[in-house]
Amino acid sequence: MMGAIAIILVAIIDKSFTVPIILAMLAVFFETAAGNVINDYFDYNIDLINKPDRPIPSGRISLKAGRNYGYLLFLLGTVCGFTISYLTSNWIPFIIVLLADVVLYLYAYKLKSTPLIGNLTVGFMTGFGFVFGGFCLNNPTIITTSLYLGFFAFVMTTARELVKDIEDMEGDKAEGAKTLPILYGEKITSILAFVLIIVDCALCPVLYFNHIFSFYYLIVITIAVILFIYSAIMIIRNPERDVASKVSKYLKIGMLIAFVAFIFGSF
Repeated sequence: MMGAIAIILVAIIDKSFTVPIILAMLAVFFETAAGNVINDYFDYNIDLINKPDRPIPSGRISLKAGRNYGYLLFLLGTVCGFTISYLTSNWIPFIIVLLADVVLYLYAYKLKSTPLIGNLTVGFMTGFGFVFGGFCLNNPTIITTSLYLGFFAFVMTTARELVKDIEDMEGDKAEGAKTLPILYGEKITSILAFVLIIVDCALCPVLYFNHIFSFYYLIVITIAVILFIYSAIMIIRNPERDVASKVSKYLKIGMLIAFVAFIFGSF
């Protein structure tokens, strides 16, 4: 849903709601869902330890059914991307969706267990959702704006992924994954997450001063920034699993508030 919301935000900023935008929302929704499902397929053994209540490790869905469902979602997302490009005679959206298919699968299969590369991959794909929306509208001004939004989403999502690696250390160790906290410890990982969060917060006013958003943006984003900074302090002071779980949720809430700030700022 957060991926689809990114497209809605870009559409609100451009004040344009067209068939390609609706298809773009569906494409991002299906692609993000596919990435999550195929990740659960490859993470079966890890989730048996970390999150046994999930559909596959709990036995509610078989491994084969989960894998096939993931493939179906990838197909649906790709069809949406192709249709957007066909309707707009702009093949960049379709190329982006194909790239997403490959990257999301490789992330679940191999990149997730690669220190930092996996975190950066998730951050990149999250930020790329905004950029995808910009190219679907095919408006140079909106494309530039989407690059700004994509960058902020990339940095904050990468920080959250690092925090989640601290949370999932037990299961990752059992599976032999080589995530950053496993190789270099929770403290180093928490410091990197802290730095990324603070950098993102410090750059937030740029969207106002560059005349991308109105003053209303500053009012709402302040709430998100306070929550982000509080989360950063929490994780650097105590990089334990329980704390990391709370911080991960706080960062997600903060990102949703930031989305609201983008909407208010477009008025």
